Amino acid sequence: MSELLSAFHTHLAQTSPFPIALDIVGAEGCHITARNGQQYLDLVAGLAVNNVGHRHPKVVAAIKEQADRYLHVIPYGEFLQAPQVLLAERLASVLPESLNCTYFVNSGTEANEAALKLAKRITGRTKLVACHKSYHGSTHGSLSITGNEEKKYRNRPLLPDVHFMRFNVAEDLDMIDARTAAVVVEPVQGDAGVRIPGAAWMHALRARCTAVGAMLIFDEVQTGFGRTGKLFAFGHFGVVPDILVLGKAIGGGMPMGAFVSAAEHMRLLTHDPVLGHITTFGGHPVNCAAGLAALEVLLEEGMVENALRMGELFKELLVHPAIGEVRGTGLMLAVDLGDAGKVQRVVQGCLQRGVLGFWFLSCPTAFRIAPPLCITEELVRGACAAITQELDRL
Repeated sequence: MSELLSAFHTHLAQTSPFPIALDIVGAEGCHITARNGQQYLDLVAGLAVNNVGHRHPKVVAAIKEQADRYLHVIPYGEFLQAPQVLLAERLASVLPESLNCTYFVNSGTEANEAALKLAKRITGRTKLVACHKSYHGSTHGSLSITGNEEKKYRNRPLLPDVHFMRFNVAEDLDMIDARTAAVVVEPVQGDAGVRIPGAAWMHALRARCTAVGAMLIFDEVQTGFGRTGKLFAFGHFGVVPDILVLGKAIGGGMPMGAFVSAAEHMRLLTHDPVLGHITTFGGHPVNCAAGLAALEVLLEEGMVENALRMGELFKELLVHPAIGEVRGTGLMLAVDLGDAGKVQRVVQGCLQRGVLGFWFLSCPTAFRIAPPLCITEELVRGACAAITQELDRL
């Protein structure tokens, strides 16, 4: 065992007994390089973080340029910092008119926490409705609205007055009533194994929230910034939320999150009490500079459209008797084998072939395909060949 690996196990807190423990020395575009020189085709993208690829030159240039000016100077909201303002302005330009004001935070889970606080402030209510098999983060509030009891039972008690409905089931919408502060939904469920709702259900969900005065929160931490073949996944359905939660890819590889709503809603956080939400490092100028560069890259280089094309190519090529279903849209795909053991064997086998895959928290029978959105046809074909070879060995 190397000294670095020993220190990794001894001094770095672990998330599972079986980390992959690749010793990474570099990453570029769609590839990650280990210390032994092995190069891996990345079909994970840092779990939907590196949508524009690893170390896109324009993102790196923006980081370096901002680092030469200033780093952290004051907690969020006190000083005029151009990277924050410019990114918020650019987001407003690509979002519906009612989503015109952004609050930057540190991660997707913090964005969800803050969105819940905002919804309670807007409505004066306490009831929260979320979906079974959802995933919204690991902090207490986000975990409270996550529909996975295995992740929650050691951390109870959690937030009270949280209720769960079935995703994409019309009759469960009756659960949303005049007591409901917010309904939190992933427009495409991620860790449930990439589940896409019907457009009729999404429109009924929007109508029900409007009718009873509940805030509709869309968690686009995984689905945002082109992952599904639209800049934001709610664009597939023509339904606009009251509050939009962002994370992962928003920073172009840097740690960021955000929640977005109408300016009149956001102003409620400024008084009674003052500092209704506060963060020290949210909107870090380097991260915002990287985020703005990444958003421009997505739009200028056609990566959102490429996600749709390459996603269809994956579906076309991944045809095998061992595959029960390939679900998803764009480059947010789940390959369901119907058996968790088979998933582990395929993922481990692909790793030995230099193709990095991953699984789902709430759907152990499937593995995910979510590469950088800049992936090429040649790389897709190579990935599918490796996956097929491992499927043949089952």
